[in-house]
Amino acid sequence: MQPIIISGGPGAGKTTLIEALSQQGFATYGEVSRDLIEQQSQYEDGILPWDNLPAFAALCLEAMLKQKQQASQQTIAFLDRAIPDICGYLSQAGLEIESKYSSASKGYHKQVFFCRSEASIYVQDEIRPYPFDGAIKIHDSLVALYQQLGYEVIDVPFMAVSERVQFVQRQLGL
Repeated sequence: MQPIIISGGPGAGKTTLIEALSQQGFATYGEVSRDLIEQQSQYEDGILPWDNLPAFAALCLEAMLKQKQQASQQTIAFLDRAIPDICGYLSQAGLEIESKYSSASKGYHKQVFFCRSEASIYVQDEIRPYPFDGAIKIHDSLVALYQQLGYEVIDVPFMAVSERVQFVQRQLGL
């Protein structure tokens, strides 16, 4: 099975869902962009998305291509965001999406699970510097982009984590 993407706006419980799927024994891969932000924040001249989105997107692409290759070797693997998310962020910022991003966005499972940003769990911090309404705009932009790329977007209802895991498993016939 091709790698399965869990996506959506910030503060939606994606990482919690990924961690719960891992506890169920599935191969899971963490959010590359968040790791890169934490890493790049340590450097005086670090590349951060709010300072230089095109350069940050290039960093993400390199790391996400490696992650996609690793995940493709698993029977079932879940990813916390993936290459199409790069396209969504570029699009939301009004920037051109280079063909290398569009072509690299292929090769994932046709169903993409979307978690909508949730006000009750949203935390604004140095890695997530925008207000909640900005998170909703990002979510909507990502949904539109994934649909443009031909993916089937499945909205994961906001409910207990164990119920979210069961929802995803049912949708995939697991």
